[in-house]
Amino acid sequence: MKRSLKLQIPAFIAARAAISTSLRMVYPFLPVFGRGLGVDLQLLSLAITIRSTSGIFGPFLASVGDSRGRKFGMLLGVLLFTLSALLMVFWPSYWVFVLSLVLGYMGNFVFMPSMQAFVGDRVPYEQRGRVLGLIEVGWSLAFIIGVPVMGFLIGRSGWLAPFPWLVGMGAAAILALMILLPNDPPVSAERPGVLKNLGAVARYGPAQAGILMALAMSSSNEMINLTFGTWLEQSFQVKIAALAAASFIIGASELSGEVLVTGVVDRLGKRRAVLMGLVGNMLAALALPLLGRSLTGALVGLFFIYFTFEFMIVSSIPLMTEVIPRYRATLMSIFIAGLSIGRALGALIVPFLYRSDTALGAPPSILPVMLSVVFLNLLAAAALRHVRVASSAGPELLPG
Repeated sequence: MKRSLKLQIPAFIAARAAISTSLRMVYPFLPVFGRGLGVDLQLLSLAITIRSTSGIFGPFLASVGDSRGRKFGMLLGVLLFTLSALLMVFWPSYWVFVLSLVLGYMGNFVFMPSMQAFVGDRVPYEQRGRVLGLIEVGWSLAFIIGVPVMGFLIGRSGWLAPFPWLVGMGAAAILALMILLPNDPPVSAERPGVLKNLGAVARYGPAQAGILMALAMSSSNEMINLTFGTWLEQSFQVKIAALAAASFIIGASELSGEVLVTGVVDRLGKRRAVLMGLVGNMLAALALPLLGRSLTGALVGLFFIYFTFEFMIVSSIPLMTEVIPRYRATLMSIFIAGLSIGRALGALIVPFLYRSDTALGAPPSILPVMLSVVFLNLLAAAALRHVRVASSAGPELLPG
């Protein structure tokens, strides 16, 4: 690995962790933010919905990584994240909170594709899974370290305490990226427009298959996200202890999946690794109703569900970076948007699948949700068959 990349990768991990902390801290501290803003759960849910919906527009902004260069795209993404926190420092109100959520979400949409494209330009495809898997550790570190630190700050100094720290983290990331990243030209000297970039990707069959795969995988995972807490609570009549344990398990399983990808994905092959993750996730989903007869079994089942999901998602990232190299940043932005839209679809579907009649004495059943997870993973596996990497040249292997 080049010396410059050895310095850039820690900066990418730190920026990924900072942005992810701002995204992930909203869920556990939502009631705290609600009390600080003086709004109820309905308005908070509206804010989260607006944030998720804004992901549809992410590719229109994120394609700057192709049209203006990878460094420009990464700096713009971190700048949007920093601005999202800065607004809350000076104007803490409900609608500014909504705007902050959207800007932070857009910052992630712009930073991630540009960063992934930057790595794709410089790291051979045969080694790319190890590097991108290592960078994805920032996502789980946000949950294991970032969110607890934000909770400590809130407990000590109040609900606004995280935002100045997030501003500082963003400013440090901007400075580090400006120093460590070379000035890179756009992929095309013609600086193609956003619509041309999006059109080129949208018309390409393997890219379409990859986006469908993203939709199916994220839909299945979101259904689990939205039901496991309620299921644990209703099945075992425990709240704080079980949910705290489940949260730790999610973070640990994500980190485990990312570490395993870093070590094996390039040797296994990216497509094979994604398929193994899909099969493992289906087996874990089918086992959960059986394991879920006890709290310990349920937590073990959840560990393997999230472990296999993280394994397949992180394995799919290096695969997608080589599908259409000329438009890497644009494709990765649409891929991430596909993950976001898939989560929205999963949220719409799951209320019809998870029905609990506990008021009548019947135990809640997670089986319909798990069968849907299996179906969606089969759909993702079918789409994976049509995902092909570019058969001509490999990465550009640019200097720096």
